[in-house]
Amino acid sequence: MATPTVLPALPQNWHEPTSPARSISPVVHRQLLPAGPAYLAHVRREINKLSFEEYDRQVEEEQKRLDALQADGLNGEDDLGVGDEEESPELLLLDPKEWKKQDHYQVLGLSHLRYKATSEQIKIAHRKKVLKHHPDKKAGISNSTNDDAFFKCIQKAFEVLTHPERRRQFDSVDPYYLALEEDTPTTSDFKGKDKDHDFFFKTMGPVFEMEARFSKRTPVPMLGAYDDSKETVEAFYDFWYNFDSWRSFEYLDKEVNEGSDSRDDKRYTEKKNKSERARRKKEDTVRLRSLVDMTLGLDPRIKRIKQEEKEAREAKRKNKAGNTAAELKAKAEEEKRRAEEEAKRKEEEEKIARAEAKKAKAAAANAAKKARRAQRAAEAGEGS
Repeated sequence: MATPTVLPALPQNWHEPTSPARSISPVVHRQLLPAGPAYLAHVRREINKLSFEEYDRQVEEEQKRLDALQADGLNGEDDLGVGDEEESPELLLLDPKEWKKQDHYQVLGLSHLRYKATSEQIKIAHRKKVLKHHPDKKAGISNSTNDDAFFKCIQKAFEVLTHPERRRQFDSVDPYYLALEEDTPTTSDFKGKDKDHDFFFKTMGPVFEMEARFSKRTPVPMLGAYDDSKETVEAFYDFWYNFDSWRSFEYLDKEVNEGSDSRDDKRYTEKKNKSERARRKKEDTVRLRSLVDMTLGLDPRIKRIKQEEKEAREAKRKNKAGNTAAELKAKAEEEKRRAEEEAKRKEEEEKIARAEAKKAKAAAANAAKKARRAQRAAEAGEGS
């Protein structure tokens, strides 16, 4: 503890000064507010029960720690290789009032990760940016007045990306992917490349990978390869024709006019925002459906599967035709055999019938001959 200061005694020849000729102004009571770095240092010492020497030593150690962080960035254990992207002059001149128009991932140096960035990576990137652009550090080493503005942009980006719902809203309208959507391939890009199967899959594969991030259902089937089976291809198109998207457009809502307390204005703005969200959602659904329709029409696997089915039908037809000729031949031979047997049977029956008729004729002749003999004998008896 510091030793108390003892004031020396007044000299013996000291006399109280006489009053000045002019009158002294009256006493005025003023309220003094505790503020400033000295007062804050006093408060910290009182709270932590520190002496002046202990407090000075603690401040010095903390300053050394901050200097080390600022000089080397984050330590090797925490640094995940994020937040070090190059900052363009346009990025540093962003207006924090237009925060909805800024690319939050680009502000934090996460452009290469975007929606794939983890919460830990976002925290580390934010820490790096704060150490680099904090207004207190920039003061005195830069004459730019926009450092504080960009720092506010950093804070806003961190606020949005660490809030799950707001981050999902921003991911729905990420400006980087909106630009890619506008550059989606069209049928004209495939003109004259019907036989280039690799071009189709290299071009359309990344498009569906980009769209897959909005799916509520997982896993999401990707475009695949040329040799996929019919079942795999049908499963792919069945999934994408019934795609269930979580994408929303609340991030683009218009804010209520600042300073307006009118309930009518708020209700009108909310109604307008709701209508705009529904319109954008419908347009996005139509866009995705058109994309799937175009892919189906260009997919070389569809042509391959149809050709394979056609060849299978022709082979089956030929096989069936060959079986029919054999059956007809066997049937003709069977009928011929039966006809021969029937003719032979009839011939035998006729032969037997002729023999029976001959016997009957002979018996009738014999009977007639006997009758004539008997008649002649009877006539001879009467004459004698």
